[in-house]
This record gives sequence, structure tokens and C-alpha cells, in this order.
Amino acid sequence: MASLKELKGRINSVKSTQKITKAKQMVAAAKLRKAQAAAEAARPFAQRLAAVMASLASKVGGSDNAPRLLAGTGADQRHLLVVANSDKGLAGAFNSNIVRAALTKANELKAQGKQVDFYLIGRKGRAPIRRAWPDNVSRMFDTTDVREPGYGEAEGIADELVEMYEAGKFDVAHLFFSRFQSALAQIPTTQQIIPVPPPEAAAEDNSGAVVEYEPDEEAILAELLPRYLKTQIFGALLENSASEQGASMTAMDNATRNAGDLINKLTIQYNRSRQAAITTELIEIIAGAEAL
Repeated sequence: MASLKELKGRINSVKSTQKITKAKQMVAAAKLRKAQAAAEAARPFAQRLAAVMASLASKVGGSDNAPRLLAGTGADQRHLLVVANSDKGLAGAFNSNIVRAALTKANELKAQGKQVDFYLIGRKGRAPIRRAWPDNVSRMFDTTDVREPGYGEAEGIADELVEMYEAGKFDVAHLFFSRFQSALAQIPTTQQIIPVPPPEAAAEDNSGAVVEYEPDEEAILAELLPRYLKTQIFGALLENSASEQGASMTAMDNATRNAGDLINKLTIQYNRSRQAAITTELIEIIAGAEAL
């Protein structure tokens, strides 16, 4: 049985941990509001751009002049999995859920006889993916010095992916990230980004409208497709940022509550041990007095 000194030390240690988790929870809650606002503000722009893409792609169709980012390489053998993680921990299962989705997809592709490579964003997903696929990590994008994800990071990632695609390093690229739903729910999401999948049909308010493009649709798509790719990656980074803060706030809140419960249990155990020690001393004093 632990001594009173040991119990007192455990209580003080857990109280120190509780202060840290409480502070981390408050910081995550403050960052969450800003990250959530940024993610929600980016969604309408991405949806509108997708509608424009749908209109242009429907006109180009299966044209031989269609840009390569839209038409693809004509093959489906080499797949690149772009896994977006964070650089910090203490966020519950946020990073592990994204990694698990990527590894599941990789195993499915391997079972189909496909070649799989990884492009890693952030540090937290590197170790588990390297353990499972040690020879298949082609590139890593370092975000250690990035405090908040910006369009510059999305642009750098998109440029590298387009460079690899044009060099024939892969045929299809899939993006893995966590879509923010609430502080309690973050949804691991898989999205094909190269070749750009045909977006859904344009909005109903544009249906039936006659639109003439100048220059032609192929020239506009050649300029618009890289921007569309950057926008999708930028949106994924924003969704990831909001999801990370939401998961961190929830995890730290649970940790703070668990620390409080543990403090209560240790305090009860300490009081019982102290009372038992006092009772033993009283019995010894009384027994000594009676012996005299």
C-alpha cells in the first residue's frame, strides 16, 4: 500500500497535469473559432468554382484537346496517396483516423495489383505509414514552421503534385484529410484530386443558360484546373486545421475531467490512509498508557 507521502506526490502530480490539459483546452477553444470560421468561409468559394468547372467540363466532354489534368493519362496503375496530418499531438484520434483511412485505401489498391506511393503533409502521419510502407514514401511536405495553413502552402503542394504528374510519377492522386463537422465530430475524407474528377452538374439557376466562352473552353480549363486543384487542397488544409482544434479541445476536456476524477479517488485514499495511521497511533498510545 502506498505511503501518505507517495499519495500526496501523486495528487500534486495529477493536479499539475490537470492545469496543463485545462490550459490546452482553452487554447484549442480559442483557435477553433478562428479555424472554423476560415473553413466555413472557404466552402462557398469552392462550391462556386466547382459549378463553373462543371459547366466547362460538360462542354469539353471527351474532346482530344482536353487538358491532361482533366483527361488523365489513360492509365490507372500508379496511385499517389496524399495524406494531410498535423505537426502536433494531443488531438485524440484526429491523426490516427486519417492515417487509418489512407492505409486501408493503400491495402485495397495493393490487393488490386496497383502501385502505391505516399505524399505526406505534416509530421504525425510519417511514423505509422513508414512502418507499414517503408519503401513507398516518395515525398514529404514540411509544415513545421507553419502556424496557420495558408494558400501559399496549398500552392506549393499543388505545384509539386502537378510536377510529379507531368513527369509520369503517378496516374491517380487521392487526398486524405478530416472534414470538420463539429467539435465532437470530424469525418475522415478521401477525395480524388488528379485527374480532376468531373464536378457535379452546375447549379439549377444556371441550367438552360446559354454561355459563350472567350477564349475556348479548353484554354480556360488549362488555366482554371491548376487553380481548382490549389483550391481543393487549400480547403482540405483549412478543414484539417478546424478538425484538429476541435479534436484537441474535446480530448483535453476529457483529460481534464479524468484528472479530476483521479484526484478525487486519490484524495479519498489519502484521507483513509491518514485516518488509519491516526487510529493506529491512538491505539498505541492508549495501549501504552494502560500498560503503565
